[in-house]
This record gives sequence, structure tokens and C-alpha cells, in this order.
Amino acid sequence: MSQSSTPEKNSLPLYPMVVMGVCGTGKSCVAKAIAERLGLAFKEGDSLHPQSNVDKMSAGIPLNDEDRVPWLRKCREWLRGEAQKHTGAILTCSALKRQYRERLACGLPVRFVYLKTSRAELEKRLANRKGHFMKPGMLDSQLKTLEEPTADEPVIVVPADAPLEEIINTVVAELKKLPYPQPGYLDDPKAAALAADTDRKV
Repeated sequence: MSQSSTPEKNSLPLYPMVVMGVCGTGKSCVAKAIAERLGLAFKEGDSLHPQSNVDKMSAGIPLNDEDRVPWLRKCREWLRGEAQKHTGAILTCSALKRQYRERLACGLPVRFVYLKTSRAELEKRLANRKGHFMKPGMLDSQLKTLEEPTADEPVIVVPADAPLEEIINTVVAELKKLPYPQPGYLDDPKAAALAADTDRKV
């Protein structure tokens, strides 16, 4: 997706963002809409999975923490690369556990957009979704793994079953309340050391 400068984008603090939630919440739809509205770079996090992960999920086998390590590393690398451009960016990633979110945000001013909805709504959406390697039967595993973001995390919580335009407006309104990222965060040696240490951990 090509990036463009818009009056709305120019008035916002440009954070790397991650649209998160379990399968079926509409992460891709929401992230693409935000990217289009604000002229941001967009990346589908699923495209960064190693083939071994895709094969497991296609077979209906849930991923474990070890499986997710190389994927989360690639996701963070993409976020960092985009952060270096200081133009804002948005990534889709389930980011189910707090430790996953900490890995993604380590040394970066990442803001998460958590799409929250009911199990019944998720089951309905997944039953109607075609052509995705994430099987409907894996919802149980994702809900069991999910650690909902808490108030001390950099997160914007929105109802996933709200109209798309309402979701986008809520996200933009919340972004407008944020301070601008501190300059120099990419060059912070403490943050770099912390990121390296995080990458060594499962």
C-alpha cells in the first residue's frame, strides 16, 4: 500500500500500531481501513509466519510459544523498520499474551488496538470465513491463550462488532489524545539491549 500525507495524518502522533485480537475479530479489515484513512504502511502479520507455522495451523494444530518466537521477531523487525521512517505504520497480529505484546513493543512506542467481541460473534464470523488457514476449531485454543490487555498497557480497546466507520473514528480520536513519541527512541542503547535480551527468550 502506498503511503500518502493527509491533513488528518499530519495532525496525529505517528505511532507504529498493532491491531490485535483472536481470529475472527476483523483485524485485517480494521487495519486496512485505518491505513487507508491515514495513509499508513500496512502489513498483514499472518504473511510473516514461517511455513512451518502455516502448515500447523492449516492442519488445525494450535501454535505454541516456541512456534511464535520467529514470527513475533519478524513482526517486530517490520515495526522497527517502519518506525525508522517516522511515518506511522499498522500491523495485524493476534498478540494474544502480554509477553507477546511486550516482545513486539520492546524499544518501540507501539500502540495496540484490541478488537473485543463475544464468542458467539466470533463463531458466526469464522463459520462464514473461507480460504484462511486458521481453522474455526482453533478458536478455543486462541481464547484459552488470550490475556486481555490491561489498563497499564498502551492499548485502545474497541468493540469488534461496532460499525467499521465507528471503530476507525474511535481509534483516530484516541490517537489524537496521545503525546508525540519521544525523539531518539530508536537510538536508545538501553532499549536496544532490552530488545536483544527479549529476543533471546521464548
